Amino acid sequence: MRLLHTMLRVGDLDRSIKFYTEVLGMRLLRRHDYPEGKFTLAFIGYQDESAGAVIELTHNWGMDSYEMGNAFGHIALAVPDAYRACDEIRARGGKVVREAGPMKHGTTVIAFVEDPDGYKIELIQHA
Repeated sequence: MRLLHTMLRVGDLDRSIKFYTEVLGMRLLRRHDYPEGKFTLAFIGYQDESAGAVIELTHNWGMDSYEMGNAFGHIALAVPDAYRACDEIRARGGKVVREAGPMKHGTTVIAFVEDPDGYKIELIQHA
């Protein structure tokens, strides 16, 4: 077995694709409309689906937003320099909600950014 993807429901698919591709540097891997089901799926990631896990963005037609539940935590991305990543994300229009710095109860450098739907993305500095 292997992890394939994580699915997020989004209110504006084009806005979300733009954030993940232009702000976080992922690629749109595939996108497909399902008219009978009234939804669209878009798969995004840093590598092809055959090589690693990706994110499935699901847009249910007619839904502009969702209530953020309290069970989902965040998506984590490895970055070589969390401070620089925050600067770059901010420069591309992204929202940094926790600046880069050591985690509260440790020494690992982390930061958090937020996507257009309010999902948190943790940046973990890996040298």
